[in-house]
Amino acid sequence: MDFPADPIMMYKYKAELLLKEYLLADSYVLYAAVLGGILMCKLSYDITYIISSIYFKGYVSLTNIRKIEWNNRGMSTVHAIFITIMSVYLVFFSGLFSDKLDGPVTFRSSHLSNFTLGVSVGYFIADLAMIFWFYPSLGGMEYVFHHILSLVCAVYAMISGEGQLYTYMVLISETTTPGINLRWFLDVAGRKNSKAYLVNGIAMFVTWLVARIILFIYLFYHILMNYDQVKQMNSFACLLISVAPSILFVMNVMWFSKILRGLRKTLAKRHVE
Repeated sequence: MDFPADPIMMYKYKAELLLKEYLLADSYVLYAAVLGGILMCKLSYDITYIISSIYFKGYVSLTNIRKIEWNNRGMSTVHAIFITIMSVYLVFFSGLFSDKLDGPVTFRSSHLSNFTLGVSVGYFIADLAMIFWFYPSLGGMEYVFHHILSLVCAVYAMISGEGQLYTYMVLISETTTPGINLRWFLDVAGRKNSKAYLVNGIAMFVTWLVARIILFIYLFYHILMNYDQVKQMNSFACLLISVAPSILFVMNVMWFSKILRGLRKTLAKRHVE
């Protein structure tokens, strides 16, 4: 193999070779992504602590477990924003899952899609570890079950490259997380009677309806219309695609009914006042 004679070109060539053969190798991308997701959680947790300590006077008076949950929700908000943006881009704008491309949509993946899943895997590992460590303060068994199911699906899609379209459709539902966390922040801050709390409730209702009800119905429709491609996947992948979205959809409907009851209660209280 001939190498460039120019020393500058030589270094540039070696850098490109390193990037291609090592940093962009599938295994390194996945390891780096998972580690990056965990580090993202640590950084966002610490930043939430710093910002809250400075700008929210009531933060210092919270109990230790409340502070931990407060910071944990800041962490989950950062992940939710990241994965929502990336999922929407990959599903609707990247062209990766376009009908114009040849080959089954169920087998499509890219370095970017794998890396993004890796970051989410890192988040689910970090958050699940916190839930177990402080159980049940950060969530009960429904949260444990939700996270384990999400983790299994994300890990399999990341490693195998199968069913990533449906994995990202499900991950778009994370768009509701910032609203859920904001509602909790307002509640802890004693702002349940504020206009922001009411607006948040309405926004939660709309985003939940779109991202966790309507989008899931479309997901089921897409699976049905492309079942000939779905059944070409590994049996375990077919099982995940059949079971995981169904279970999550049932949980979404149950939580949606609670959101609806809460919104009705808030609106009724506002009407009386």
